[in-house]
Amino acid sequence: MKFSWTYQGTEDRKVRGFLQSHGVSHRMFSQMKHNGGAILVNDQPVYTSDYLHPQDVVTIVMPIEASNDLVVPDYQPLHVVYEDEHFLAVDKPYGVTTVPGHADRLHTLVNQVKGHLLDEGAEDLVPHVITRLDRDTSGLVLLAKHRFAHAVLDKQLQEHSVQKFYTAYVSGILPEDHGLIEEPIGRLPGDFIKRTVTADGKPSKTEYWVERRYQADDGQEMTRVRVQLHTGRTHQIRVHFAHLGYPLVGDDLYGGPLWHGLQRQALHAYQMTFYDPFAETDRHLMTSLPADLQALKDLEDK
Repeated sequence: MKFSWTYQGTEDRKVRGFLQSHGVSHRMFSQMKHNGGAILVNDQPVYTSDYLHPQDVVTIVMPIEASNDLVVPDYQPLHVVYEDEHFLAVDKPYGVTTVPGHADRLHTLVNQVKGHLLDEGAEDLVPHVITRLDRDTSGLVLLAKHRFAHAVLDKQLQEHSVQKFYTAYVSGILPEDHGLIEEPIGRLPGDFIKRTVTADGKPSKTEYWVERRYQADDGQEMTRVRVQLHTGRTHQIRVHFAHLGYPLVGDDLYGGPLWHGLQRQALHAYQMTFYDPFAETDRHLMTSLPADLQALKDLEDK
């Protein structure tokens, strides 16, 4: 895969600095050097220490990412929300793990995306997960189809410029219409899975807006909230609301009540916005509530 830019500067500039400004990382330079890629200026091979002149055309040729035989393709159909030659966004159902691990190595979202890429006849067959979700959280997952797209979006993640919004149902009645939870999150000592708010944890920031408070005749109380993640810690939304004393409905791991037959935490990633550097535009992605959470929403009107 090739990517080209025209140098618009007025003074000579080193090739390396120019490419770094377009998101080419040190690791990518190494991959191009050792795995069959190339750096060209006006279609001629150059070194990264060479200089560009105004209006030179710089091209990088990324080596093909061959299939990893350890990732077995799964041909289950995907719910594709957006796709082009660089990115793939899917609506992940709950119960599907994002990446292969000890619990599942055959039927994860990455296995399914690999099957999708093979069906398309793609040359690059290594799915790069940009955003991931817990196994029992549904909604938007963004993947890159090649390592360069992954690199530029990973930089946006580090800069917190990818906007991610969730719908969550928390148990109890949240008193404030808007809140900002800034509590550090780390591993719960002695537990491989659970996280907790802890003084030596990583900085974590969750913002929420109350959309509807629900009080049932049987005494069950819950609140539907719109949540924005400003950081991306494991189980962040679940941990933060449990810490406040309002665990998510269905979230047995963090003490949430198992109401209305819900088989998982009531959490859905419904909206995402990121900057697409290849098209030079913002991408706005959305998806609807799945059936089990829509059933909770329908309760509001009864």
